[in-house]
Amino acid sequence: MHPQSFIRRFAPLVAAAVGSVHLAAAEPVVQFGRDILPILSTHCFACHGPDEKERKAKLRLDVEADTRRPHKNGIPIVPNRPLESTLVQRIRSADPDEVMPPPKAHRSLGRPEADLLERWVAQGGTWGRHWSFEPVVKPVPPRLPSPATLGSTSPIDSFVAAALAKKGLRLQAAAPPHTLVRRLALDLTGLPPTPAEADRFAADPSPAAYERLVDDLLARPEFGEHWARMWLDLARYADTKGYEKDLGRTMWPYRDWVVNAFNRDLTLDRFTAEQIAGDLLPGAGQEQIIATAFHRNTLSNDEGGTDDEEFRVVAVKDRIDTTVQVWMGLTMGCAKCHSHKYDPITTAEYYGFYALFNQTEDADRSDDAPTMPILDPARTVSRARLADTLSSREAELVDAERKAASDGAASPTPWRVPVVLGAESTGGAQLTAQADGAVLASGPVPDRDTYIMRLELPAGTHTALRLEALPTTLAGGATGVGRSGSDPNFVLSEITVEVATETGAQSVKLMGAQADFAQDLWPVTAAVDGRPDTGWAVAPHKSDRHVAVFAFAEPLRLAGTAVLKVTLSQQYGAGLTLARFRLATAAADPATLHPLDEPPAVVNAQHAVAEARAALKQLDDAAPRLPIARELPAGKQRETRQQRRGNFLDPGDPAPPTVLTAFGGLPAGAPTNRLGVAQWLVNGDNPLTPRVWANRIWARLNGLGLVETEEDFGALGSLPSNPELLDWLAAEYRDKGWSLKRLLKTIVLSATYKQSAASSAALREVDPRNALSSRGARHRLPAEVIRDQALAVAGLLSSKRGGPPVMPPQPAGLWRSTYSGQKWIDAEGEDRWRRGLYTYWKRTTPYPSMLAFDAGSREVCQIRRIASNTPLQALVTLNDPVYLEAAAALAGRMTSTGDDPAARMAGGLRMALIRPVRPAETAPLLRLRQEAESEFASDPARTDSFLASGRALVPAGMSRAAFAGWMVAASAILNLDEFLTRN
Repeated sequence: MHPQSFIRRFAPLVAAAVGSVHLAAAEPVVQFGRDILPILSTHCFACHGPDEKERKAKLRLDVEADTRRPHKNGIPIVPNRPLESTLVQRIRSADPDEVMPPPKAHRSLGRPEADLLERWVAQGGTWGRHWSFEPVVKPVPPRLPSPATLGSTSPIDSFVAAALAKKGLRLQAAAPPHTLVRRLALDLTGLPPTPAEADRFAADPSPAAYERLVDDLLARPEFGEHWARMWLDLARYADTKGYEKDLGRTMWPYRDWVVNAFNRDLTLDRFTAEQIAGDLLPGAGQEQIIATAFHRNTLSNDEGGTDDEEFRVVAVKDRIDTTVQVWMGLTMGCAKCHSHKYDPITTAEYYGFYALFNQTEDADRSDDAPTMPILDPARTVSRARLADTLSSREAELVDAERKAASDGAASPTPWRVPVVLGAESTGGAQLTAQADGAVLASGPVPDRDTYIMRLELPAGTHTALRLEALPTTLAGGATGVGRSGSDPNFVLSEITVEVATETGAQSVKLMGAQADFAQDLWPVTAAVDGRPDTGWAVAPHKSDRHVAVFAFAEPLRLAGTAVLKVTLSQQYGAGLTLARFRLATAAADPATLHPLDEPPAVVNAQHAVAEARAALKQLDDAAPRLPIARELPAGKQRETRQQRRGNFLDPGDPAPPTVLTAFGGLPAGAPTNRLGVAQWLVNGDNPLTPRVWANRIWARLNGLGLVETEEDFGALGSLPSNPELLDWLAAEYRDKGWSLKRLLKTIVLSATYKQSAASSAALREVDPRNALSSRGARHRLPAEVIRDQALAVAGLLSSKRGGPPVMPPQPAGLWRSTYSGQKWIDAEGEDRWRRGLYTYWKRTTPYPSMLAFDAGSREVCQIRRIASNTPLQALVTLNDPVYLEAAAALAGRMTSTGDDPAARMAGGLRMALIRPVRPAETAPLLRLRQEAESEFASDPARTDSFLASGRALVPAGMSRAAFAGWMVAASAILNLDEFLTRN
């Protein structure tokens, strides 16, 4: 339809439209990022956005220049002229063939949205970026009279009070001291205070006393345990691999690293660098390498018949999706198949970002390689001692061999180690001759390699060649004779020899091969059979010295010095090449030569070395091995290509490494690898990271973020409820060193945080979800906190920290896995009552009581837990073994104080709720206890079963029915709404 037809059709609206233009000055200015972009993203970008494959009419509404140029039916946006703008014409059309969005899209615009778009065009159609993509500039807090901010000088209170004033609201008075101290303790440590601690604060609720309490809670080790829980959701931390078998893996050292990082207030820039690229940091130690397990939390598939490369690719995609969503709040995964429809992420950039993470050694292997042994202080001391012993024994062996060589013909050994004139690797490894005549391979580890050795042979007779495969310590800490960290074996496919004298060069035929040991189906004779697909290997004895002897078909009788060229072909693949080796020749009759012929002194020294190495290996094998990230050497870096429709089997154009350029390039001097990504994420120019993190912390304290969609800060995400406050918090966090504890302290010291959670109908009508912070936040506690709090008030909670995960009681019969013999064995002793953080997390069967309270499986990162309210939750806290044992223990505490039932009940309430108990509150609980006791007295069998379910210890002098009644009352206390809620 011609544009003029639209003008005629809308002639009756001209007067109104003109009026709207004249009134525009009196109306609020429409902001593109805040008001317009969300509408375009939701209703228009699917057909007129970044995805070129889905684009209609060759029109882009996400690019300003494209909206200003003529198209088939006119110009989409003519600034200040809405009636001439085809965008306005099409959204106002009543013709189903012309209206946009079309009816079949099921994205129809509402009248307010259409009015907003028209008003924006009338105001000039000023363009901009999405609000969260704009630079973070710290706003100046508004100046408000003291009553509006309750006398607080915190900028937080100024921003909140200003937003409330627009709604006719004001900040509320502070919560009662006992309530406030419980709130603060639960928020900062995940554990309730004791009544005594609350009483001390109530006696002096001054700002100075409150600040001292904040500092004390931030310094407690429980702080790190509580805040680590948030991060483990984001890190998709679990103790199993996922997929079909869901076998266990050792990840807990990483969990302990996270706890320690929060406790020592590791700044976000360092927290980011160590987890994303700790292995690439200069001077990286064990702590930095442990941190790289962050991206080894990806699932690993051990099912038979699966393609390791397919699931390696899946893991890398998960890593980049997780990285961008956790740090920047963007849904990156859409772009793996097509350019993002709403945010500035193209498929090319997706795979360019993928390329930066595509260079780690892990490859979905069943052994989770590469791994690193985790050494505690005691094991570290023992290992250092054993390593010193091994070094001494190796030096003694070198001395024994030198002595044997210098003894000449008088020596019992027939072997002589020639001088190494040259050593070359065709695969790019570095071969270095050592003082003892051995050659060490270092640098790149090619899949296949050929070593070419040039040795100086003295005059005389030479009848045989000896090859020693010598164990050495590999880059990942393992010991072996081969170079692959995951499989330190070698395969010698073929060995060939040539001799060069003054008269020329000739081949030397080898025969009669023998070795001290050979792997099944891989004999040493296969190294001289002329076939590259066979060879000599030594598994499973991959950390022991091995010797092979090859006789010359005809003795070499040299009148003068000659050069012996030895070629060691290693064509199996997978990096199974020799790590350290030594060649020697002999003059004796080959029939008398054996692989282990050595002088007694050398044999004794070899045995001593083997014993020392075995002791060191035994210690390392006993240590937990943590999957880690390690960059491939330069010679083995993968080529990355785009994957058409996300299919790894359908590679497209090359994808050079890059970050998302819409948010700036790599910082100056940053490397083009994972470390560069880490620096880019926390670069001062990145607008998203500080906003996303500040919002995340606010949400954990208030139950709702300033941006509700924590997982999406892109075009389809929620608008901030208080954008000025969000930017102030983001700038405060970024500009003052990325300190979490500092940010938390800033927030909890504010009058906004301290507000009473008391509400009214009028208040709920204006701010129903407390998005404006019109009162203190009130929300149900997270799963782990509910459990830990119950154990704490019952006096059961263990203070044991760190170490392997534990298996607290859970209903029987839940833990069944295909092809897995693993079983859930209920812990005993204090491990039964450790904090929820330490519970064994199986992805296919997560701990059921936590799942009921909105925890996830951790197969993918969980940005936020959305609180639900279901009957199943009540069934958990009333019937789960942990809560029954907590009820029994709390009943024991209640009945151990005096004989007055009312005083006992008040004591139980006080332990649970922390605040002073009001007079009438014990009456219903006392009635419940009495009724329960009467029922139990009439049914001894039921009584015994109930007490057994909670492992109850009945106090001396009390009937079993009476104690069962107290246990029922204690269970009711642990199920009170006030107990399960953060107020």
